[in-house]
Amino acid sequence: MRIGIDGRCLQNSRNTGVEEYTQGLISRLVRENNEDQFIIFLNAFGEIREELDWLKDYENVQVKRFRFPNKLLNFGFWFLNWPKADNLLGGLDFFISPNFHFTALTKSCRRILTVHDLSFERMPETFSWKRRLWHFFINPRKVVREAYKIWAVSESTAQDLINLYQVKSDKIIVNHPFFNFEFFNQARKFNPAIVERYNLPEQFILFLGTIEPRKNIKGLIRGFESFKKRNDWTKEYKLVIAGEKGWLWQSTIERVRSSSFEKDIIFTGFVVEKDKPALYSLAKIFVYPSFYEGFGFPPLEAMASGIPTIASSCSSMPEVLGDGAILIDPYKSFEICLALEILLKDERVYQEYSRKGQEQAQKIAEIKRNFKII
Repeated sequence: MRIGIDGRCLQNSRNTGVEEYTQGLISRLVRENNEDQFIIFLNAFGEIREELDWLKDYENVQVKRFRFPNKLLNFGFWFLNWPKADNLLGGLDFFISPNFHFTALTKSCRRILTVHDLSFERMPETFSWKRRLWHFFINPRKVVREAYKIWAVSESTAQDLINLYQVKSDKIIVNHPFFNFEFFNQARKFNPAIVERYNLPEQFILFLGTIEPRKNIKGLIRGFESFKKRNDWTKEYKLVIAGEKGWLWQSTIERVRSSSFEKDIIFTGFVVEKDKPALYSLAKIFVYPSFYEGFGFPPLEAMASGIPTIASSCSSMPEVLGDGAILIDPYKSFEICLALEILLKDERVYQEYSRKGQEQAQKIAEIKRNFKII
């Protein structure tokens, strides 16, 4: 069979969850289906940046690069239903979309779509008007309905597809994204270069993710403030907020400036992928109180690193994190305070969640995936 894969997300200059998923997906597919031919679709009017050197070892993979202006190509896909992506790639039996994207296909080419989450349906207020407009034009409901098969990254996302889009369950295959447990499961040690690069304090509680409303960073700040106010022994602990700026990031900065513990809250900015294991290993506790996640890599990464983790009890978090993390109600910030106290007051509990977190992260990494194409 000839199978196309939309690799446009691999051209992002920064690693995203979708990019990590796509890299793992391509690697798995080309290794386990050596009788099939895979063609990776890339497009950019300027220089195309991607790192696909690791595919050179596989004879059944071909990368095709096009240089259409992206806005013009997307307009053609959306408004004219042309050009047909499968024709551009020399004819295909299947086209795999690792995420929602503008695409036009012939009727003979069947589309397999990965759905990471329906946060834009569940929590539209956490998206900018530009992103809402983008989803309006993409029309996810129509794309889902026309797809031959859907790969959902969690049972939570599968249930959203069934409940919100009335997708039949037999059309959905649930596959957790590939997770590189070994990359994060490294011995905890002091790394002065990382400390200096990100201006890290000696004892800190860590959040890592995009600074945007859906991540509930303001709730985290309130929980941290309560934690600092209730206990005399918390003076040494700082809160480190790591990650790039997203929509409405300014309101989070303003919230910190109004805090009586402003000097104890540190922003690092974007963290490159290779620095993440060292950053996790330096943290005392990881907190991820997001309102909604289709899967949620950061808490799983922290758990693999042996860092006791506090996360939300909603959407996919219970499914992915199991009993390896303390789960809290993201709408009740005081629960974050209590969870921090539980972990930091009792060394036995702290070590127990360090162990349980690693075990759960390894379990997720070892789950067998079922990427059936036919």
